[in-house]
Amino acid sequence: MKKIILMLTFTIMSAVAATAQNSTKFTLKKHETMKSETLDIQPSVTSSEKDFNFLEGKWKVHNKKLKSRLNNSTEWDEFESELHLRKTLNGLGNVENYYATFDGNPFEGMAVRLYNPKTRLWKIYWMDSNNGTMDENPVTGSFEKGIGKFYTDDIFNDKKIRVIYQWDATNPEHPIWSQAFSTDNGKTWEWNWVMTLSKI
Repeated sequence: MKKIILMLTFTIMSAVAATAQNSTKFTLKKHETMKSETLDIQPSVTSSEKDFNFLEGKWKVHNKKLKSRLNNSTEWDEFESELHLRKTLNGLGNVENYYATFDGNPFEGMAVRLYNPKTRLWKIYWMDSNNGTMDENPVTGSFEKGIGKFYTDDIFNDKKIRVIYQWDATNPEHPIWSQAFSTDNGKTWEWNWVMTLSKI
């Protein structure tokens, strides 16, 4: 398992080095027809490889997930899960394992986060047992005053969307992760998933 994670991390680092280098701009070539072709993401003044230190260890997670996204839904599913996180790459990265059960079937997700000391930005890559593939559009961003915001452009149900992952670590005993989609380049957002964590 350790060999697989090391190989995966090395592959991701190579891709990040080739695309990020000294630029803090995040360009998504596959969405050139969008009004905003480039996400120009700048790091906060305090951005650091220590930003995710609060998340180390094992957590119980209470999930509140919108049943239908971008469909004016107001119905939510609520369920419990677990999240385990450990540091890697001498603190420049971390690996998160997420465990849940959906419709009676076990589900496992994995997030790999990498901090680039040159751009001072984090990239977060997601993969899970439903698809067996890694995100082609990792979210990118940083923390400021305990709030982390990470953005990308993607496609959901054939719609071009902007995505935000937000971490609220202002209460490190109960950090909150949330996700939202926007169909108007970030002018308005639909928050579709909220996770509240408690230390195990």
